[in-house]
Amino acid sequence: MPTPTKPADTDQSFRGVLDALERAGDLHRVVRPVDPRFELGTVLSLRQHGPAQLFSNVTGHAMPVIGNVMNSRARIAALLGTGTASLHEVILDALASPIPPVVVDHAPVQEVVHREPVDLARLLPVPTWFEHETGPYITAGVIVAKDPETGRRNVSIARLRIDGGGRVMVGIAKNHHLNLLAEKARKLGQSLPIAVAIGNHPAVLLGSQMYLGLGDDEYDVVGGLLGAPLRLTRCLTVPLEVPAGADIVLEGAIDADDPVEEGAVSEFHGFYVRYGPGIGGTIACVTHRRDALYQAILPGYAPEHCLLGALAIEAVCCQALRRVIPAVRRVLVTDGGMGRLHAVIVMHRPRLGEGKRAIILAMGQINLLKFVVVVEDDVDPEDAAQVEWSLAARFRGGEDLVVLPGMKADRCDPVHENLTVTKIGLVACTRPSDGERGGLSEFARPPAGILAEVRADLDHY
Repeated sequence: MPTPTKPADTDQSFRGVLDALERAGDLHRVVRPVDPRFELGTVLSLRQHGPAQLFSNVTGHAMPVIGNVMNSRARIAALLGTGTASLHEVILDALASPIPPVVVDHAPVQEVVHREPVDLARLLPVPTWFEHETGPYITAGVIVAKDPETGRRNVSIARLRIDGGGRVMVGIAKNHHLNLLAEKARKLGQSLPIAVAIGNHPAVLLGSQMYLGLGDDEYDVVGGLLGAPLRLTRCLTVPLEVPAGADIVLEGAIDADDPVEEGAVSEFHGFYVRYGPGIGGTIACVTHRRDALYQAILPGYAPEHCLLGALAIEAVCCQALRRVIPAVRRVLVTDGGMGRLHAVIVMHRPRLGEGKRAIILAMGQINLLKFVVVVEDDVDPEDAAQVEWSLAARFRGGEDLVVLPGMKADRCDPVHENLTVTKIGLVACTRPSDGERGGLSEFARPPAGILAEVRADLDHY
């Protein structure tokens, strides 16, 4: 087991996150009354960048709501204790060096206990987000379940609509691991116990999004992100473990034999979709801190929602590509590509054909990707102007364009036809023969020594 690189008593609580935001000046307190039905979400949408928003006066509820917590790479990096430039490698290191969790006996998340009958709408200030959605949705709930056959854990996020009392509807795709576990339980004649943790350390939210194999424990990756074992506590009514540092936990079960129509719901591209029925379930117990905060993530095409998916996709994709193409340095999933569909692959002096190979492998690894640009490592993938410069300076349409019609698409792609799309790749890299053919491959610069001297002394000019 890898040796933890940080003290085991590192603050893993959501309360610690709040304190860190406050110290950094990254927390804005909204003190006027705000209605959780549409108004709260509208404020988050109009303030999607900048400080996290803490709503202390939510109409009809004593519990505050916080949102826009992880709405930039810089914020996520800071909350994970690193810098923006090293965030990508920190996530890759967590995938490569996972640390298993530990269980503790007592946790503040169980200071207050509500047992059946539970009324979620009364207990929690769950926002209703968009005009045509059919109810309020829990959007930052980390769902924990176990394989009913193997007992192996799965940790993920899915949207949960509250449907009155303790009833919930979980909206998940057929290939989602949580759905596969629910189907396993159905075939055994069982419902699937779940626990939903709300108000989590950013490492828990980010770790839950990793594209791991069924049976791999996302809590191990969370430990890698923390540099120490994630502390868990046992639930009171279901055989599951949840982050001890969470603010709220819902305990219950979902039943794949209980389909519930969802209706129109927002997706990461910003449009409504209609996926059909989700899985029904019941929450029988709610526990929380005495001073609990309800954490929400604005759904749809919003920075926090898109970025959580993007960071996970790019790390898993980069890890897979590096195994077979050592020249790969980084994968960036772009904001404009909704954190899902477009990527930039950075390579170091790729050999002829390696850029195209990287494009095809990336699209095969991540089904969502449909537009990929390959650049060299003298280009900053986070700077859209540099990426466009690379296309203008190095891309040859007749030789460097990859077009793959009729490729399998995800059901959430906004332009798929019968679950297929045309996928496109562009290789914008220098070739070894560019100089011989009159290409522009050498940058015009002053002598290296002068450049280094002036750069070191630039503040004095």
